[in-house]
Amino acid sequence: MRHFLSLADYSAEELQAMLNLAIRLKDELRHGGNQPLLANKTLAMVFQKPSLRTRVSFDMAMRHLGGDALYLSPNEIGLGKREAIADVSRVLSGYVDAVMARVFAHDHVIELARYSTVPVINGLSDFNHPCQAMADALTILERFGQLKGLRVAFVGDGNNVAISLMFACARLGAHFTIAAPDGFELPANAVALAEDMAAETGAELGQSNVPAEAVEGAQVIYTDTWVSMGQEDEGMERQSVFEPFQVNQRLVDQADPNVIVMHCLPAHRGQEITDEVADGPNSVIFVQAENRMHAQKAILVTLLNPQ
Repeated sequence: MRHFLSLADYSAEELQAMLNLAIRLKDELRHGGNQPLLANKTLAMVFQKPSLRTRVSFDMAMRHLGGDALYLSPNEIGLGKREAIADVSRVLSGYVDAVMARVFAHDHVIELARYSTVPVINGLSDFNHPCQAMADALTILERFGQLKGLRVAFVGDGNNVAISLMFACARLGAHFTIAAPDGFELPANAVALAEDMAAETGAELGQSNVPAEAVEGAQVIYTDTWVSMGQEDEGMERQSVFEPFQVNQRLVDQADPNVIVMHCLPAHRGQEITDEVADGPNSVIFVQAENRMHAQKAILVTLLNPQ
């Protein structure tokens, strides 16, 4: 049994196999529907943070594959508060076939996995967001045919989404650069882990404080909200600091002519991304959102119905 907590836990070959499976399942859905590969399987979805895409994409993924999903709201469990995480994990293990948890502290999903006898999927933590990165990699793969050798630029906060995107690039051979303000760079432990992966694939990793430098020659520009859930008290300060890091048409024009623009959503239009870019010809943000479901199907099938 394996969990899905970080892309760093999987080899390049394993990640590519899941991406290939996601492509097949997406095509299968569009040509008559998916086979019931997860018939009689149930996924518990544990939420500390609300989400449109995570909840609906996992729920529909299970339905399309013949299984079922059970939503557990923050108030129903009180993970680590009303009941010990270890106890929650052992109880859920007796009821369901897998657990997806969307949490604040990364330690919470780690502890869930430690005591679980069924696979645990990290639906987001403050350290990383591996399900999002799989959808990102799938979107890039569909557009360019591969990740190896591509230049990917992340413009904004060195947050959990940026970390998982960096891991995906390092594992699959894409060159990754982040442009972040001073004090908002990627954490050193995540960079060190990515550097180990990049050494095996030839991927180049870079950091800058100048967005124009990061996007030069890039085939992918990625951005995310400047204020994540739990950081609302820092909103005014962050908006001032990040204002020069907006992804607008002027910045997009400095990248590769065939560049795609990505955003994990929800987007704060007029802040980290303009309407002109979000709705423009380079944007793939809604394909990317749909691909959450297809990528997560591949993760679920890999964990629950390995061939």
